Amino acid sequence: MDYFIGIDIGTTSVKAIAFSADGKVLFEQAIAYGMFHPNPNWSEQDPEEMVKSLFQCVENVLQHFHPVPPVLLSFSAAMHSLIAVNDDGKAVSRCLIWADNRAAAIASRFHKENRASGFYHRTGVPVHAMSPFCKLIWLREHDPSLFESAFKFIGIKEYVFFKLFGIYVVDASIASATGLMSLERVQWDQDILKEVRLHEDRLSRIVPVHEIYKSPALFPRLKNVAIVIGGSDGAMANLGTSPGRDGGLVVTIGTSSAARVIVRKPETDPAMRSFCYYIKENHYLLGGASNNGAIVLQWLRENFFDSTPGLTDFLALAGTIKAGSEGLVFLPYILGERAPVWNASAKGVLFGLTVSHTKHHVIRASMEAVINCVYAISKPIIEKRNIRLIFVTGGFAQNDLWVQILSDLFNLPVCISDTVENAAWGAVKTGMEALKLPSAGEENKSKIFSPSPELHLVYQRQFKKFERLYDLIKEEF
Repeated sequence: MDYFIGIDIGTTSVKAIAFSADGKVLFEQAIAYGMFHPNPNWSEQDPEEMVKSLFQCVENVLQHFHPVPPVLLSFSAAMHSLIAVNDDGKAVSRCLIWADNRAAAIASRFHKENRASGFYHRTGVPVHAMSPFCKLIWLREHDPSLFESAFKFIGIKEYVFFKLFGIYVVDASIASATGLMSLERVQWDQDILKEVRLHEDRLSRIVPVHEIYKSPALFPRLKNVAIVIGGSDGAMANLGTSPGRDGGLVVTIGTSSAARVIVRKPETDPAMRSFCYYIKENHYLLGGASNNGAIVLQWLRENFFDSTPGLTDFLALAGTIKAGSEGLVFLPYILGERAPVWNASAKGVLFGLTVSHTKHHVIRASMEAVINCVYAISKPIIEKRNIRLIFVTGGFAQNDLWVQILSDLFNLPVCISDTVENAAWGAVKTGMEALKLPSAGEENKSKIFSPSPELHLVYQRQFKKFERLYDLIKEEF
């Protein structure tokens, strides 16, 4: 039986998933890894641990299907990571991930100087602490010895490919999210590199998402297997979803959250509320991402509920509370925020507490808060497009209440497919295109949620309060 391996390098874990040609999950392996916060606003991971976990996942899948090799392997990876490596290819820093906000003052400086808009319209990347553009400037100013001595600055997928093939390559969709690539030319932007004071030979070579490699040194059994570089997790999730391919709205909630559509030409927003990343010819990813997805519920459960009950039962407690959480509104910015406010200094705020509120209300308000963030991200998209269906991916798709809240706030039907691991599946589909294999058929829609007009009104009132609260107190952050 033919099988295809999609690898998704995520924030909290790496997954290696074996799919059939029509997108059915045949076997899955996942290994979690930790995150470090050595200083306030710093978020780092150990690149060696991430690579070790990835290789172990792949080995486990290969063992499961032994002696039959896969048709291909293809990759999806989180965006905005940054690792300094020496001339031997060894990491000399931890991996600074998307949630790292140490460069917030750098981003703020560009905004105050009215220079952020120029960078944004050239690259499609809002000027924010998440971007390697700002992180590199922070390193130059705060850790000049590392900035000057590092041989190259790369992302986590680039580190994996160096381990496999001894080369430095970055797919165009990951490169586009760095804030260093020209959206128009799909090349490193020389003027922006001058701003950073970095020559392009200290970055990886940009290649298409369909680029194929063979004979990885660490996996002799994969000698004749095509390994496709794939793309970013956002791009792959949309490509792995039928409505995403046709311009429909795709919402992903994992550790973070995002709302995205695929468009045929570059689009930037005059108010800089959205990103626009290149994927491949005539395919651009338009949307926004929030730092605060399921990590908000994880944080709440671990710090205020002693990690009990189990996650499923924990989220079920919210079902005992009415929509709107009886006036309790949560600004869930525990990791700062990206779209649409682009404020790395934003903080979490629980507003409206009364003696009648319980822990169950806080859980419900937190779930609603994450969806409020997704709705705020989606507004610039909805303003310009006739969105009639939302397609959801990520772990939250397994929780009916959470998906129903999404449907009710947007007042749109929400669809879940049989394949919820859309980033890994999108990577596989990209690999199939690279090998010119027959395209898989349309994904099965296993469940559709319909909105409640009455609850839509409740959630709309709550969302407007959510927006007003942020505007009223943002200067205090």
